[in-house]
Amino acid sequence: MTAERVNPPELSPPTGFSHAVVATGTRVVFLAGQTALDTDGKTTGDTLPAQFEQALTNLLAALRAAGGTPADLARVTVYATDVAAYRTHAADLGRTWRELAGRDYPAMAVVEVVRLWDERALVELDGFAVLP
Repeated sequence: MTAERVNPPELSPPTGFSHAVVATGTRVVFLAGQTALDTDGKTTGDTLPAQFEQALTNLLAALRAAGGTPADLARVTVYATDVAAYRTHAADLGRTWRELAGRDYPAMAVVEVVRLWDERALVELDGFAVLP
């Protein structure tokens, strides 16, 4: 994929995301929502940072299985049950993102939800990627 990250000067400088991503490729991969489930289907981690790390690991595992890399991500949506907690842990979550996915940020949104399918889940990530 070729990806052009677009961050216009008339918008606030992005931190940990890109305002727009222009992606050119031949395959689109839609990634289902991932929470902090382990291979046995059990939720791991009791904190938002721990669950975010596992959810991102799961999302990237699905992407890699489809033949993609983190740089191929064009869009990710984060669903959090507590946006205030997400903001509190933003520095840790950003560090985790950079360690696992690098600095080629996709277009992103964080949305607060009342609850997720898994009642123990604090965060869920979904998205799509464009592969070469």
